[in-house]
Amino acid sequence: MGLSVMILGLVLFLGVHTLTTQRTLRARLIASAGEGGYKIGYSLLSAAGLALIVLGFARYRATGWIDVWTPPTAMKHVAAALMLAAVILVVASYIRGRIYTTLKHPMLTGIKLWAAAHLLANGDLGSIILFGAFLGWAVFDRISLKRRTDAGGPPIPVGGMGNDLIAVAVGFVAYLALAFAFHPVVIRVSVVGA
Repeated sequence: MGLSVMILGLVLFLGVHTLTTQRTLRARLIASAGEGGYKIGYSLLSAAGLALIVLGFARYRATGWIDVWTPPTAMKHVAAALMLAAVILVVASYIRGRIYTTLKHPMLTGIKLWAAAHLLANGDLGSIILFGAFLGWAVFDRISLKRRTDAGGPPIPVGGMGNDLIAVAVGFVAYLALAFAFHPVVIRVSVVGA
């Protein structure tokens, strides 16, 4: 039951986010609902999808765990290192500097690293579906960005190396919060334990 709920959430959450790549359909929806209506609908559907993902994965972990393979213990350490980079890249997508300019889409790169790190460290079916879906979506979205012909949203100013230093510092603090507060308390999995 938990996997079904999680998969429904993934379809909803990633489906709504894939809508962004369908520029003609997106434009028609904005024309019919207005930009505000489109954004409200997008946000509500995304939130509902995310809630179903969290609820479904929690149920799966509590009642229906299915092992597929057992990752070597070293993969947990590799995942922890990749996660630091992933969090910094996500922060760098908002505090734009040379990292942003070099990667063009550090958010998607961060999501790919996050998903790959968790695939390396987890060998159960639910994790493979969850993180594999996010990895596949991020790869698809990056490819679609290369093929877009429209300008997209308004440009956001890009700073210099100072912004990169801020992004690294904020990313490091966010990583510590995720690793030592969020992950063990909410996910109930220690990042540092073997």
